[in-house]
Amino acid sequence: MATRHTGRVSSSPGDVDQGGLEQVSRVDRVASLTGIRAVAALLVMGTHAAYGTGAYHRGYLGMMFARMEIGVAIFFVLSGFLLFTGWVRAAATDAPAPRVRRYARSRVRRIMPAYAVTVLLAYLLYEFRDIDPNPGHHWTGLVRHLTLTQIYGTPTLHQGLTQMWSLAVEVAFYAALPALAYLLLVLLCRRRWRPGVLLAGLALLGALSPLWLVVLHTTDWLPAGAGLWLPHYLVWFVGGMALTVLARTGFRCYTVAAVPLAVVTYLVVSTPIGGRIDAPALDLGQDVVKVMCYAAIATLVVAPLALGDKGVYSRILSSRPMVWLGEISYEIFLLHVIVMEIVMVSVLGWPLYTGSVVVLFSVTLALTIPAAWLLHRLTRPRTQQV
Repeated sequence: MATRHTGRVSSSPGDVDQGGLEQVSRVDRVASLTGIRAVAALLVMGTHAAYGTGAYHRGYLGMMFARMEIGVAIFFVLSGFLLFTGWVRAAATDAPAPRVRRYARSRVRRIMPAYAVTVLLAYLLYEFRDIDPNPGHHWTGLVRHLTLTQIYGTPTLHQGLTQMWSLAVEVAFYAALPALAYLLLVLLCRRRWRPGVLLAGLALLGALSPLWLVVLHTTDWLPAGAGLWLPHYLVWFVGGMALTVLARTGFRCYTVAAVPLAVVTYLVVSTPIGGRIDAPALDLGQDVVKVMCYAAIATLVVAPLALGDKGVYSRILSSRPMVWLGEISYEIFLLHVIVMEIVMVSVLGWPLYTGSVVVLFSVTLALTIPAAWLLHRLTRPRTQQV
């Protein structure tokens, strides 16, 4: 899951400020990018509620619940779109490229305070909760979670922080992005605005994800945990990066074409073609289909918002409730697993894999929202990035 960004309108269509720390307070096209963050966070929470109540095993409906993890891919597409914008704008206008030190500082300020508070809270809380097994609940696990290195080597995932693998992936993308921008815009495009060449380079970059899966599934060159590393999911970020280039060229994408295609792709990947829920692991074909379908779905649902469609879809996502939820979506993502476990065990008293998806989701959301708002207020950056 990714860190959530909020852009503001600038002088040209699709031009969103790099870094995205501003709060969107009015209804406009860019506000819809904040609203879609809320949708992504709710999808992640929904798939966890479905897992906890055993709904994954309800036939095709269970598969659809499981695929709600697509929220992570939506977050990654948004990151690729918003964070690559500064470099694309510089290439297109001969402006200075983003300063790497400032870029890195803004990323740390945006994600680490709330994340560190959540990790420390989880480790403190689970000192007093009898959850077994919890293999990540030790000092080494704490250090690895605080440094976002829990997915490397032998993965170390704490029961209250299982979703944080995606944040570790996102931070790896943050670290790689300046080098990727240099590779694409300086070495490949030779510091000239060549959108066709740039899109071709992005296509090659996205192809690294299925290639990584081929190596992972057919050789023993990589450790087992390499399935959680950035190359597996790079194509999701690339989808957003491609939208940045298309936005700069003035390309338009409309909801009436993109969203129905995303829905159809979602229904297709919810079949066993994307892997069965009761299977111990995905095979190569299923893994490739799943990661590429998720890339397509997430890019398609973001594309109309990023590329100028101001219709009903954009207006709904730009509504005040959606924007408000989007502004605290990162904190909802951070806290909801802890809250859901407490709700399941201590509030509702349900054994694992029993109960109602709707009830668990609703109670968790009702308790997570105020906690997320408070965490957001306490840890958000106090100055805007221009």
